[in-house]
Amino acid sequence: MLVNSIIFIYTSYDNDIGQWCAVGQSKVVNQMKIIYETERLILKVFQTEDVDDTKSFWGSEEVMTYCLGAIPHESLTKVVASYANCHVEKGLSVYAVIDKQSGKLIGAAGFNITTSTETVELIYHFAKESWGKGFATEAATACVNIAKANGDVKMIYASAAPINAKSLTILEKVGFDYQGMKWFDDTKQEEPYYVMVI
Repeated sequence: MLVNSIIFIYTSYDNDIGQWCAVGQSKVVNQMKIIYETERLILKVFQTEDVDDTKSFWGSEEVMTYCLGAIPHESLTKVVASYANCHVEKGLSVYAVIDKQSGKLIGAAGFNITTSTETVELIYHFAKESWGKGFATEAATACVNIAKANGDVKMIYASAAPINAKSLTILEKVGFDYQGMKWFDDTKQEEPYYVMVI
């Protein structure tokens, strides 16, 4: 990925991945607003041109099996715009995840915000070809660091379908604490509920 322009940013050493990472502010590379970087991934604000790439995860029935099914392709433009606007308005959002090696958008990770940024929900979805490579754990760890740097976030919560063992393992690896089963109206089922106090 060629760098066309960079705005100097504040960085912090990330002990979890052993490198310096962007925290707190953002930089612009090839017109992308980068929020955070890890060894292998870039988390950036969604742009209109990302819509087609989101079909590989949000538009995939297999990827979204445990999340109420695939989002209709005609709705993805609105979803992408909503997350971009959320970052502008709230300073946090769900972000596009780029694989540095390939330069491809491989998934999304970040925060759903219902009311205030004091309590946010961590979510992540990745294209099937990116499964089994540790990307979700790496992105989830990055998201936790973003939340810590934000200053407003007091608690992060997350849940997953009981059958989705891999997602539950990721939450435990990242440091979330299991709180028990909780009913969710949107999925109409009880799900393992995890919390991280910042």
